[in-house]
Parts: sequence; structure tokens; C-alpha cells
Amino acid sequence: MTQTPAPPGATRRRQDREIISLAVPAFGALVAEPLFVMADSAIVGHLGTAQLAGLGVASALLTTTVSVFVFLAYATTAAVARRVGAGDLRAAIRQGMDGVWLALLIGAVAIAVVLPTAPGIVDLFGASQTAAPYATTYLRISMLGVPAMLVVLASTGVLRGLQDTRTPLYVAVAGFVANAALNAGLVYGAGLGIAGSAWGTVIAQCGMAGAYLYVVVRGARRHGASLRPDAAGIRASAQAGVPLLVRTLSLRAILMIATAVAARLGDADIAAHQIILSLWSLLAFALDAIAIAGQAIIGRYLGAGDAQGAREACRRMVQWGISAGVALGLLVLVARPLFLPVFTSDPTVHRTALPALVLVAVSQPVSGIVFVLDGVLMGAGDGPYLAWAMLLTLAVFAPVALLVPVLGGGLTALWAAMTLMMTVRMLTLWLRSRSGRWIVTGATR
Repeated sequence: MTQTPAPPGATRRRQDREIISLAVPAFGALVAEPLFVMADSAIVGHLGTAQLAGLGVASALLTTTVSVFVFLAYATTAAVARRVGAGDLRAAIRQGMDGVWLALLIGAVAIAVVLPTAPGIVDLFGASQTAAPYATTYLRISMLGVPAMLVVLASTGVLRGLQDTRTPLYVAVAGFVANAALNAGLVYGAGLGIAGSAWGTVIAQCGMAGAYLYVVVRGARRHGASLRPDAAGIRASAQAGVPLLVRTLSLRAILMIATAVAARLGDADIAAHQIILSLWSLLAFALDAIAIAGQAIIGRYLGAGDAQGAREACRRMVQWGISAGVALGLLVLVARPLFLPVFTSDPTVHRTALPALVLVAVSQPVSGIVFVLDGVLMGAGDGPYLAWAMLLTLAVFAPVALLVPVLGGGLTALWAAMTLMMTVRMLTLWLRSRSGRWIVTGATR
């Protein structure tokens, strides 16, 4: 008996429900993560300016370190989702454990490198003489929590691959609450100062890692997956992560170049740039939530051998990305007069920022396509293409951005270069998605 295909409307509704069920909790977890730094800043800020400046340097170093290794989440999500699609939950969790062991290995190396060199690293990043001791203290203590932070990334990837984004949300919220309470108690109650803030963050991160490991280990035991480190599996996880590491480093280089150029334009320009960049990052969280759903869904379809389902899901998620981009762009346009006074009352900064904010708003549909297709190709395990595409984007962006101080145009010209960067990314990703070469079915790529 021939099965009647589901009508297109029913298929879209099913896809929409699946995207929403994965993207909404993922967005909550993404937003909870930067709240750690905000809570630390709010508590440490009352100790004094030098302490807050030290925290700023150290937290920037830690954030950069962790963001560089975000491939632990991305690569693990794709690999686990493929195994889930193939119906092999035991192999899926085993694959995830390889990512967790890799996270622990990288974390141990990071501690061994940073602890003895922390003062030199802090000086390299330009901390003042008064802030440097606080930055060094915070960095050394917080580095002890880096293995836990990386385990959180890898374990998040495992659960996303298993189509579970709710547990990461619950853990992230609980971690934020614990971090805030511990910091307040250790900084002021115990009188430990900035060291108390660092220890509070370490304890909270270790607690989050423990919660994740409990969930993953319980799943491993239920499905008979081994928990022991496997050299071949760890090596395979590292190899899958290298292209994504190149992609991430290229993106970080783009953001660093943009900030360096803005700093050379003048104080008002760099102040406006930092405000706009913070908004741009917040908008990215919303769009990245759809990308995370894409990683999990596409990996599962390809693992199940359903190439057509992967194509249809990709098409629908692109539509979501464009719609979300339009909505966010309109929100930025409407709210821009209210947004800027939250950060500064300087009218010069306002005048500098407003035209660039318009560019950010107009480019949000492009960003929506970029984030979604980025997630689709990550879910397909198409890391090498993503690496080459981002290197090409860096090669286009860098000379254009560096010419801004020479040719003029100020911050608006710089954000025009940022819009060009996102357009190049969109074109490279769109061409790849149209080619169909990313569609490789099976439990492994």
C-alpha cells in the first residue's frame, strides 16, 4: 500500500514545531552565558576601578580562550546527531564522550600554559600597573575552571546532538544563579575580593560540568556506551574540530581588526563601535539559536539517509532566518533612539552611532541567512568548506576595513565593511548550499 505524502502545509508546521522546540531553549542558554561576566562585573565593580579593570582584562582573555574552542560544541553536535539519525544511540553517546575527553585534555594543556605565564599575558594585553595584579589573580584562579568550561561546551554538543536543548538551558540558568550567589558571598561575605569572584566562577562552572556529566554518563550506562578514553575517537574529534577552529580564529580576527580600526578613528568612534558591537552580538545570539537547531536537525536527517528531508529542512530554516532577520532589523530601527542613551549620554557618540546602527538593522536579513546556513553546514560536518570560506571572507574584509581611516567615512564606513563581510559570507554559504555537495548521508561523513 502506497503511503500518501504529507501535504506541504503539514510538513512546514512539523518543521516549525521542531525548529521552535530546539531554538527557543538554545537561545535562553546562549543568553545566560554572557550573564556570568555581567554578574562578575557588577559585583567586582563595587570593589574599585582597578579591580574592575583587572577583571575586564582577565575575563576578555578567558572569553576568547573558551570561544576559540567552541568547536567542541559544534563538531560534537554534528557527529552525535548523525549517529542519532542512524538509530545508534550507543555510538552517538560514545562519540560524545570522545569530545568530552578532548575537552579535558585541552583544558589541562591550557592550565599548564597559562598559570606560569599569566603575568606576561596580562602585560601583553596592556593592563595598567594598578590593574595588572588583580587581572593576574583572577586569570590564574579562573584558569582552574577552564577544563570544566570546555566540558560544558562538549557536553552541550552531546545533548544538542541528541535533540535536547532544554537541559542546557536549565543548567545554564542554575549556573548563573549559583555564580551570582557564590560571587557575592565570597567577595563580600568572606572578604576575598576579586579572588572570591574568580573562585565563585570556578565553582559554578565545575557544578555545571558535573551536572552535564551526570546526564551524559547516565545515558552512556543506559545504552551500554563505554566511558573510557579512546585515542582514535579523541583524535577523530580533534581532526573534525580543526577546520572549525580555523573558521573561529578567522572570525575573531575580523572582529579584532574592526575594533582596532575603530580605535584609530577617535574616542567617539570606538565608544560607538563598542555599543554597536554589543548589540550586534546580542542579535547574533537570537539568530545563532536557529543555527543550533539547524546543526541538530540536519545532522539527524543526514544520519538517517534522508537527503530530501535535509534539503527541505534547510530551505525552511533559511526562511526562518530571513524572517527573524527582518523582525530584528525593524526592532533595531524602531528602538535605536532608546537604545543609545542606555550606554551613554554623549551626543557625539549618538551622532556617530546612528548611521552605523541603520546599517546593522538593514543587514539583519543577511545575517539571518548567514547564521542558518552556517549551522546547516556545521550539522552536515562540512567544516573544511566553512574554514576556506571564512578565510576568503577575512581576505576580502581586512584590506577594505584597513582603508577606512585612509579614505574616510568614519564608523559608518567601517560598518559598511562589516556588512560587506556578512554579504561575502552569505554568498559563499549560499553557493555551497545550492551545490548540494554538503549532503553526505550516513552515520559518519
